[in-house]
Amino acid sequence: MTTVIDSVPLGVVLDDIVQLHRPRNERGSVPARIPHLSAPPFDRFGIAVATTTGEIFSAGDAGIPFSIQSISKVFTLAMALGVDDRDSLWSRVLREPSGTSFDSLVQLEVEHGIPRNPFINPGALVVTDHLMESFPDSAGHFLRFLAEQVGESTVGVGPFIDEAAAQSELASGNRNLALAHFLKDFGNLRHPAQAVVESYIRQCSVMMTCEQTAKAGLFLARGGRGEAGSVVSKDQAKRICSIMLTCGMYDAAGEFAYRVGLPGKSGVGGGILVIVPGRYSICVWSPRLDSKGNSLAGMAALADLTDRTGWSVF
Repeated sequence: MTTVIDSVPLGVVLDDIVQLHRPRNERGSVPARIPHLSAPPFDRFGIAVATTTGEIFSAGDAGIPFSIQSISKVFTLAMALGVDDRDSLWSRVLREPSGTSFDSLVQLEVEHGIPRNPFINPGALVVTDHLMESFPDSAGHFLRFLAEQVGESTVGVGPFIDEAAAQSELASGNRNLALAHFLKDFGNLRHPAQAVVESYIRQCSVMMTCEQTAKAGLFLARGGRGEAGSVVSKDQAKRICSIMLTCGMYDAAGEFAYRVGLPGKSGVGGGILVIVPGRYSICVWSPRLDSKGNSLAGMAALADLTDRTGWSVF
């Protein structure tokens, strides 16, 4: 079966998007505090679309692994909700846009250690801490979860943690450690701050391709059903997508909703995961970032794709 957009096969559409949006110069930046993210060439660009019927379409550098960074927060949130029938996580983290930097210490202190949402760093640390209640090796469990969703577990083929990158990021992770100590001081961490930060950074250091990331996100497009069964309930999948729409793109969530019109979650590794509920999971990757920390080429490509296809929740 071939997916067709206005009589044009989706694969052809993706090839054209890669040709138009692959960076031709070094516009944008890479995170100064995470040195290994400067390694990929500036002109890397990949895009993949996984369908709920089992097809996958990709173009460009969609088969090259990249550091998923904060895209991991979508999956750890789903895992935490999947093992918590009482939804008690929501007493520890809110569901509101932050309006400040994703690693703001000031906002966390003013709001007494309750992070605005699970997709900013302090919120993700609380989610990791919550997950550690059920899985002490939460990073290892996270990796197994991703391998199960992707359907690949062979070493070197499926998702893997870049341990060297994790150690490098941990060595320069003073702000995350400060956030964790703030959370601990306010009574909103149950495990040692250092242990939570280490687990969180290992989760962020997972390497996946665009194709794998799109496949891993399919459970959200399928109403919570993953490759091996239910991941979250249909209601929880809907609510995770709503938080992605309002909070998933750092301080550019409104701009992304305006330009793209779909739930999305970005990472400073240059990836963006996007969900078309009931139909598709999309991942785009290009390493150079705009001032908000989102992929420059990725944002433009997704706006182009949804303009061409009409995919939108609006």
